[in-house]
Amino acid sequence: MWKGIFPAVTTKFTAEDRLDHAEMERCFSILMDAGCDGLIVAGSLGEGPMLSHDEKLEVLKTAQRVARGKPVLLTINEAATREAKALAARAAKAGVDGLMVVPSPIYHTNPKETADSLRAVAAAGDLPVMVYSNRVAYRVDVTPDVMAELASDSHIVAIKESSDDIRRSIDMVNRFGDRFDLFTGVDNLAFEALSVGAVGWVAGLVTAFPRETVVVYRLVKEGRTAEALELYRWFRPLLDLDVSTYLVQNIKLAEVHAIGSNDRVRLPRQPLAGAERERVEKIIRDALASRPELPKV
Repeated sequence: MWKGIFPAVTTKFTAEDRLDHAEMERCFSILMDAGCDGLIVAGSLGEGPMLSHDEKLEVLKTAQRVARGKPVLLTINEAATREAKALAARAAKAGVDGLMVVPSPIYHTNPKETADSLRAVAAAGDLPVMVYSNRVAYRVDVTPDVMAELASDSHIVAIKESSDDIRRSIDMVNRFGDRFDLFTGVDNLAFEALSVGAVGWVAGLVTAFPRETVVVYRLVKEGRTAEALELYRWFRPLLDLDVSTYLVQNIKLAEVHAIGSNDRVRLPRQPLAGAERERVEKIIRDALASRPELPKV
């Protein structure tokens, strides 16, 4: 159902900590111009847990205005299933194309609780669902066994595989074939996952380097592996910025340098400062100074 590059977009704020819709429209349009295949709002990178339900739906509307008919997914990352179901139902009324659903980030569910909650949220929205499996960040492992429990639910169409183990991607393909659209959600494992069967990439650094992300994906899918790997090797230090407690600050700082945006975040997060900001800025500047000419795809 879904494939390609789906940016997990950042949420932009004004200096007064309100949603900056004008800047989001500008940034989202850059992604569409680069050839991205959809948008995902209010995820981890989008500071979803820091947004109210009303704010999440406002960001959704902004993304829908610039998506040019491509799918826009809203992330459901609520602590309680009740609130997750309520947001899913509101998103459906707002015309969202699908949901990316995270198991409760507060209570660490067992496998039965995980499957039951995901089914309940999917039913409440009555929409296509991408399951977000990230045992590293959220401590709930949506294993192939859990996905087997969900295989009979027609709402569940995809999985964002972020277990940090490339073997899991192979296991998913071996066990389920094309039953679920397999997306990679770890930027610095993207080439590897796409090479072993992932059909899409929920990407982070794409918000600052959209064309490079799209070209890596298309080269792999065209079988131009050597060209893809050369570009990916240049990209890798940037992609490592996605795998961090400070991924939001890292990637927003990359947006400052690459697309002229800002790095405002919502408290308790604060922009990078001091030696850590200098370290990350050096990675970004070095990449920009050596930015390669992209092959045609």
